Amino acid sequence: MIINIAMDVLGDIEIRIYGKNGGREVTPELYDIRDIKAMIADIENLLFPDSKYNRPLICYDISKGSVVQKFQTSIQHIVGMKAILLEVNQSNSIDFLQAKSAIALENIQNNAIRNNYEFQLKTSLSEEPELFINSKTRFYRSEELWTETEFYLYGEIRDVGGSRSINIHLKTEEYGTLIINTDEKFLKSIPENMIFRFYGVRASGKQNVVSGEIDPKSLKLIDLFDYNASFDEDYLNGLIDKASQSWKGIQAEEWLNEIRGDYDE
Repeated sequence: MIINIAMDVLGDIEIRIYGKNGGREVTPELYDIRDIKAMIADIENLLFPDSKYNRPLICYDISKGSVVQKFQTSIQHIVGMKAILLEVNQSNSIDFLQAKSAIALENIQNNAIRNNYEFQLKTSLSEEPELFINSKTRFYRSEELWTETEFYLYGEIRDVGGSRSINIHLKTEEYGTLIINTDEKFLKSIPENMIFRFYGVRASGKQNVVSGEIDPKSLKLIDLFDYNASFDEDYLNGLIDKASQSWKGIQAEEWLNEIRGDYDE
């Protein structure tokens, strides 16, 4: 049972799954915990593709019929989710979504194709499903919207390593925590403990040519360098003093008029 949250108006998004597992109609008893874990992560990214810091509580429930997964949270986010589902359904495209939301729907699409499931997505604001995903639909991002590029990122290393894939977790102000793939050889070449230290990171990855958004799953480490985010007021004042010496005796308005010549806006 889902517990209501006091002093907040709530709504929910429901994911109803139809299909067979081992020749039997899928039910919660036949729905693997790995699929549950993946769906929880995908719905969180659909609802909150930006930073999840201070997001409202999300409650979860699973029941029969064939499999019904329900996620309950603040109604304002459910309103936004309804608009997204309707636009995806109408445009038959996920290119307009933020990367994490688009990846979440791609994951559900992959699951539908892999297991021959049908996913029906609806919110509590509608009687009927707002979006169907099955083995015949193709909700994937258009490759031409994403280009390979390089990024300079700055933040605090919060985790290093990994059993199956080697990576670093970089906590940034702009993008939240990013997982950047690397290799064991590179990490062994760093002589110091990186955890909880601030670094600049040069990384490659995919970027949306329209929105400028980074695809967080595509990031690969190129280089790591020391980064000091502190503000050095003396250094800045020194640069201003040096620049000021070069401008002594120059009348700004006369200089600008000379540069512009006869140009008149």
